[in-house]
Amino acid sequence: MKRIIIFASGSGTNAENIITYFQERNTAKVTHVFSNNRQAKVLKRAHKHNVKALHFDRASFYHSNDVLHLLKDAQPDLIVLAGFLWIFPKRIIDAFPDRVINIHPALLPKYGGKGMYGRHVHEAVIQNKENQSGITIHYVNEHYDEGAIIFQAKTSIDPADTADDVAQAIHQLEYKHFPVVIEKVLEL
Repeated sequence: MKRIIIFASGSGTNAENIITYFQERNTAKVTHVFSNNRQAKVLKRAHKHNVKALHFDRASFYHSNDVLHLLKDAQPDLIVLAGFLWIFPKRIIDAFPDRVINIHPALLPKYGGKGMYGRHVHEAVIQNKENQSGITIHYVNEHYDEGAIIFQAKTSIDPADTADDVAQAIHQLEYKHFPVVIEKVLEL
């Protein structure tokens, strides 16, 4: 069975969706959830599903090999960033080539980069009067949102839509597509 480790910084609804998706299959399982936020709800969501949940700080992620050693010990087939807000260190990416993926709540290359996450993205999309948005699942490299694109899905935006309306539509795309794309990437 393939092993997935999820990195998340916040609520963890995508992480929980991925965990439950794979609990119903025998192809893979989420073995760990890592978070850079001690207060993140994702840690509680992981515990609820009997998934190991770990918190780490900036020093252990960027200035030591602590997180890298934990990852090597866990032997993931895929590392999934699901609302993880820190840029991934090159040494971890290099240790797991083509095995770190991220989901972004916009159609990259638009609305990507540092500071472009969650509500910030949806507000920018509305402010620029876009008629569509979507999700992008991509490989992770050492730059925010610049890795090779694996998958995109689109949703239409009505001129009367608010950032909250866009967020809701994006979440539905994430829940529908992210676990399925993860499963396909694991088959490569």
